[in-house]
Amino acid sequence: MTIKTLHTVQRTVPATPAASGRQRTIKRETALFQSPVTRYGAVALTFAAIVIPLITNDPFVLALGITVGIFSIGAVGLNVLNGYSGQISLAQPFFLAVGAFTAVGIGGVLQLPLPVWILASAVAGGLAGFVVAPFALRLRGVYQIVLSLGLIYIGYYIFVNWKSLTGGNVGTRASLNMHLGPIDLGALSLGNMLYSYQQGLFMVVWVLVAASMFLVHRILKSSTGRSMVALRDSDLAARVAGVNSFRTLSSAFIISSALGGVAGALYVTQLRYVSIEQFNLVMALQFVIIVTVGGLGTAWGPVIGSLVICSIPLLAGRVAGVLPFLKTDSAAPNSGFGIPAGQFSILVYGLLLILVLLFEPKGLVNIFSQLGTKIRDVVCGNRRRTTTTE
Repeated sequence: MTIKTLHTVQRTVPATPAASGRQRTIKRETALFQSPVTRYGAVALTFAAIVIPLITNDPFVLALGITVGIFSIGAVGLNVLNGYSGQISLAQPFFLAVGAFTAVGIGGVLQLPLPVWILASAVAGGLAGFVVAPFALRLRGVYQIVLSLGLIYIGYYIFVNWKSLTGGNVGTRASLNMHLGPIDLGALSLGNMLYSYQQGLFMVVWVLVAASMFLVHRILKSSTGRSMVALRDSDLAARVAGVNSFRTLSSAFIISSALGGVAGALYVTQLRYVSIEQFNLVMALQFVIIVTVGGLGTAWGPVIGSLVICSIPLLAGRVAGVLPFLKTDSAAPNSGFGIPAGQFSILVYGLLLILVLLFEPKGLVNIFSQLGTKIRDVVCGNRRRTTTTE
């Protein structure tokens, strides 16, 4: 039987209900716009990303937007591994550190332009993921968690002793080249309007957020992406069907770590200072909470999770002293009862994680989607009743 005839026979064989259901699940999860709500949300987000840096120079708004965007890129990468592939990793700060110090060397020391150090950070992060993948894929469950935690400490040891690049425990200042061809995005000029460093960086970050989401979307629509989802849902069935689990999951590690490298490079660009102390266990837990609370295995979960989780500590610091249960300094004498602003975010993270896991495992993205659908149904229902009455 020829290959062409075999393919013809396969197409004529009716799909089983289980196979059809799995295909629908994969199609739904790999869709960039899973509902009209996410479609309209994408339009609103794109509009905000373009308009906000053009109409405001408020340092708080810009800093919050940049931070959310940077963590969104890292979380989109982690979501490929934890959400779509079913692996467990807390090592994203290690890959951010690799990308951050690569950017310091390429964009800071050598002063090469923005596209070069962004690409170099992605490649360095991807290579680190390529090296780690064979070891991580030999383990399962809690052993993967232990390995990923070990990577954070290994990265700490490497970078704290590479003092010529990293500055050791003290860290190092880094002023990266923000040129894109003849355009300096660190001092952007459009007509007679001059824009600050933060405004230019805001645009760069959110362009890269959109690019990372689109890249992951295209990968998930490919055979590699469908294999990731199949291995997550039923490892044995996917292997029996001929999926190469090692190659597929290695690809997931490389994609995840490459996006982590890009996030690390942008992290340096925002702070213009970097220390290995920043890429710690707290950051690892923050990324896990972002993808879990936002919605594991969803396109918009990392962005929504980053928006919520990154906003809490910044907003808590601004409203401390205004709300009666928040105080600015726990060490102040006679400060009275209240939650210190620095600890408030930790409390909210824990509560959000518990509530999401107990009541909505699909995350905030599913809650917002259902809420938007109900609002749309109510509005459309009212319109239909009005039309019928007339």
